Amino acid sequence: MDLSFSMEDDLPNVKKLGADLMEEMRNTTSDFRMGFGAFVDKTVMPYISTAEDLLRNPCKRTEPWPCAPPFSYRHVLSLTANGSLFTELVGKMRISGNLDSPEGGLDALMQAALCEEQIGWRNVTRLLVFSTDAGFHFAGDGKLGGIVLPNDGKCHLYKNVYTRGNSQDYPSVAHVAETLRQKNIQIIFAVTEDVAHLYEGLRSIFPKCAVGTLSNNSHNILQIIVEAYNALTSEVVMENSKLPPGYHISYTSHCKDHKLRRGERGRRCSNIFVGDEVSFNVSITAPLCVTASQRPARVVIKPQGYSEEVEVLLSPICNCSCQKDVVPHSASCSHGNGTLECGSCRCKEGRVGTFCECDQAESGEVVDSYLCRHDNASEVCSGQGECVCGKCVCRKSSKKPNQAYYGQFCECSDFSCDQYRGRQCGGQGRCVCGVCECHPGFSGRACECPLSVESCLSQNGKVCAGRGVCHCGACSCHDNRFQGPTCELCPSCPSICTLHRECILCKAFSLGLNPRECEANCAHLNFTLVRQAGGLSTVTPSPGLHRCMEVDAEGCRVHFLLRTGQKEGSAHVHVALKRDCPSGPNVILITAVLSASVVVLGVALLLLWKLLTSIHDRREFARFQRELEQRRWNRRDNPIYRSAITTTVNPKYKEQ
Repeated sequence: MDLSFSMEDDLPNVKKLGADLMEEMRNTTSDFRMGFGAFVDKTVMPYISTAEDLLRNPCKRTEPWPCAPPFSYRHVLSLTANGSLFTELVGKMRISGNLDSPEGGLDALMQAALCEEQIGWRNVTRLLVFSTDAGFHFAGDGKLGGIVLPNDGKCHLYKNVYTRGNSQDYPSVAHVAETLRQKNIQIIFAVTEDVAHLYEGLRSIFPKCAVGTLSNNSHNILQIIVEAYNALTSEVVMENSKLPPGYHISYTSHCKDHKLRRGERGRRCSNIFVGDEVSFNVSITAPLCVTASQRPARVVIKPQGYSEEVEVLLSPICNCSCQKDVVPHSASCSHGNGTLECGSCRCKEGRVGTFCECDQAESGEVVDSYLCRHDNASEVCSGQGECVCGKCVCRKSSKKPNQAYYGQFCECSDFSCDQYRGRQCGGQGRCVCGVCECHPGFSGRACECPLSVESCLSQNGKVCAGRGVCHCGACSCHDNRFQGPTCELCPSCPSICTLHRECILCKAFSLGLNPRECEANCAHLNFTLVRQAGGLSTVTPSPGLHRCMEVDAEGCRVHFLLRTGQKEGSAHVHVALKRDCPSGPNVILITAVLSASVVVLGVALLLLWKLLTSIHDRREFARFQRELEQRRWNRRDNPIYRSAITTTVNPKYKEQ
């Protein structure tokens, strides 16, 4: 169990788990044992705070009790049948704490799987329940704490505490999965909803694994364990050890429903209960023969999560048993000119041929090769065989070993025909001597052309909508404007509503065309007039019915329904006589609005002028006041008065 601080509300329910789980599992087995271990994270920065006071109490609290010092993994209770002892020891556990959200769960899983003696694992069904509300650190994350040594995959419990947590990196997910597979441990992840997707991703990696969603305080953990146990034990999945190079293994299974399953589905059977019997067939294909000095290869086949296994020693059979029953001087080999061995002739010296029918001295290479050339061709046996006794012995295809060349000059094959959509003869014929023989209803070099015109029929039941010809199941349109598989699409063409617009306007509203043109051009239309546009909704929908809305020269909208007839060009039209015309401009309202706007704008301009003038006057008066305060003179003197007496000094006058 994760004992980080976020699991505080879960611990009380786990403390009560012992007796309840013992009682529940008695319904399944009489030999049940359980133990307990806890984990937090590596006790170095940045996973925990290394301040001295936080190492003693990482939660900074004393009530109702202080938190336990952090630890990597601690083994609390070995597997025991004493449920009360489980309750007692787990009841003494206190919550701890760390800094980051991911926890050191993979360290705990690795040690719980490897330390078999301390945990007390027996050679029975082994289950490991992993309870947390957070993600997990994995290989490489240890570098954040300066830990670079990889996990060595060994047990390092001393006094029930993991001692290498601060010196070895976290294990990788694959390393943990392989360890669980070797130890035959089935794991149950009891996790909260927000991290369930992380552990769901481990189901494809871990050997046998179940994931259950915990409630916020883990009150449903008992239900999760029981349901996961039933799910794991009701399924058998076969696995095998790594095969030597070149070997191939395949499984087929016969489960309860007696249906044969192959491939990956052949490895498993589900919904199995006590008393049910299922069987698996395993086929191993060997490569080329190995030399006698090589030791036989070894492969182990076993069901996941169980200790029972089958060891298979692989020794390829290099000699056929038929070689023991040879017939020397067999009459089948050209009257005794060879030995019949495994269905073929092994000729005497000087004799050649399939049945040893040729004398090597009489048969010359030049003569034989001449007989094996088609129409004086340069290649012997079309390059696909060998000339033996003047006859071609064709070889198998290098790309398709199960198929061979044939014919007098090896000129034929059933795998060299034209392909269509990646399939030989388009999947609609068979290849005979390089030529496709098509199934009925198909033609072409690769049987790519269906003779049926069904794929060319348009919605009106005509071939290519009457605008093209059907060739090889596709329409070739006469008019380039028309497109689509049945020549029905015309992006640049007017719609059917627009085509009949002029006739609708002249017939129903006497607009547009003059009466003579209207009568001549619109005779193919039959009209039904309704008062309102709402009356058109009562017309029963049917194929070929188009709902239209067009605008006339006066800007009014005209609503009508157009149903094309069976005869070419004929149609029936339902027209609403009341047009939706836009109302004219309201002169009084417009005049009033314009007048009001002019008045409002004028008043606004006057107010603005008055505001600016007032501001200017206030500034000028303030300036005048400042100048008055700065000018100071003697109030007894008139600053404008000038004296009438003028004093002039004679420069030549000298006083006696």
